[in-house]
Amino acid sequence: MAERVYLYDSTLRDGAQTQGVDFGVADKIAIARALDRLGIDYVEGGWPGANPTDDSFFSQLPTLSSARISAFGMTRRSGRSAGNDPGLAAVLSSPAKVACLVGKTWDFHVDLALGVSKAENIDMIAESLAEAVARGKEAVFDAEHFFDGWKANPGFALDCLKAALGAGARWIVLCDTNGGTLPHEVERIVGEVVRAIPGEKVGIHCHNDTENAVANSLAAVRAGARQIQGTLNGLGERCGNANLISVIPNLVIKMGFETGVTSERLTHLTSVSRLLDERLNRTPMRNAAFVGESAFAHKGGLHVSAVEKDPRTYEHIPPEIVGNRRHVVVSDQSGRSNVLARFKDIGLEIDPKSPVIGRLLDEIKEREHEGYTYDGADGSFELLARRLMHGVPDYFRLNSFRVISERRFNARGELVTMSESTVKLDVGGERRLTVGEGKGPVEALDRALRAALLPFYPGLADLKLVDYKVRILAPERATAAVTRVMIESADGHAHGEIRAWGTVGVSENVIDASYMALNDSITWKLYRDGIAAPGG
Repeated sequence: MAERVYLYDSTLRDGAQTQGVDFGVADKIAIARALDRLGIDYVEGGWPGANPTDDSFFSQLPTLSSARISAFGMTRRSGRSAGNDPGLAAVLSSPAKVACLVGKTWDFHVDLALGVSKAENIDMIAESLAEAVARGKEAVFDAEHFFDGWKANPGFALDCLKAALGAGARWIVLCDTNGGTLPHEVERIVGEVVRAIPGEKVGIHCHNDTENAVANSLAAVRAGARQIQGTLNGLGERCGNANLISVIPNLVIKMGFETGVTSERLTHLTSVSRLLDERLNRTPMRNAAFVGESAFAHKGGLHVSAVEKDPRTYEHIPPEIVGNRRHVVVSDQSGRSNVLARFKDIGLEIDPKSPVIGRLLDEIKEREHEGYTYDGADGSFELLARRLMHGVPDYFRLNSFRVISERRFNARGELVTMSESTVKLDVGGERRLTVGEGKGPVEALDRALRAALLPFYPGLADLKLVDYKVRILAPERATAAVTRVMIESADGHAHGEIRAWGTVGVSENVIDASYMALNDSITWKLYRDGIAAPGG
């Protein structure tokens, strides 16, 4: 029978220390529920008393089916008793059933930061953990800077751990707080620790400053630790924490350990990763292991032919296991296998010997010579293929558009920049002239288009542009260079689940290229929603 490893997620606290990340209470509740559905054992909700958001979260804890919510805090301060320390009291009086208390285990920090004796530091740890246990909490001790402390003074570092264990701590977590320890060191040191502390009570908490947080976490398990702390998508201060999205499949699929993430729940891994990005309004990392859009992407024709015969040739696991999918990239390196595989993805039935495939390949290669790319523009590729084969309805016809931008001082004396777009188009037998305003020209153009089209296609209301990228393809031509615009769009189709697609436009004029990508984005959505053109 496989050994059990417990998973402790600290996204809602450690992840909130990431630059640019600011969770609201609704975000915390949604993420906690997603972690629970995934099968995570512990969800660290934050630090009660540290800020209003965490206080609000702990005052309305979500009901979870199996995960236990943990409250984070510090051991008591010097000069205070464990029963009379306001910071510790805030943690232990929270409704969370688990209390995770951090304490110093590096003698350098005890001397420099706390300014107390080593004996008093050990008492602070023991008394705080004992108070947590007395309050009915499952107690977790985070041994801060443990690996640095072990290297400097292993006897003192181990005494700190034994104090927490003796006080009744369920978990003793060894923290690589500055992320500077390497996997072979982690495995050796954890191996030495579990000779004195039972491995089933030892956890690991790694930061990613040497890009080794996942490897360090797995090395600790190899050495006997049975809890891993980490965050979704590796969020965390500086370079981040151990990425549980990578830890989990490696631990379960590659190493054969049992976790709360069953094989059925593992299929939600990709959606949970992307849910976090959606909450943070971030574009998911394409090359993220296991869950990225490119994790199982194949571009070269030979690779695609081999994968079609046996996926094991270029895929280390079937993508469906982690809720991802195989993605065949169409480019000027493509062969017939790429195109056929992509047709299969979008539901196009075609004879493999059809001359249409050859014509499409020629068209793609010609367009990529002009500057187009279909690597991240699956929507534009599908429209190109369908237009060549069966045709796509003409949902509207643009006659002209104009965009102007103005930089001025407003009535309050603030310098502002605004854009205004006017579009003239034919839709449903009518001539439409609409105006849209935005902070930039693309937003203004998008709003003008929607103002004209929404009366005919109300389904466009939930279309949103989630990413916009511009690349200059011939910089030596300066301002006359060819510009490629890539737009990623999304909607709330399919019972609220996010559906995303990419489109591309190329022109010497960045606004014209943007319009091409916008046009494809709108057209793809209407086609995929099964909308017929007015009068069609």
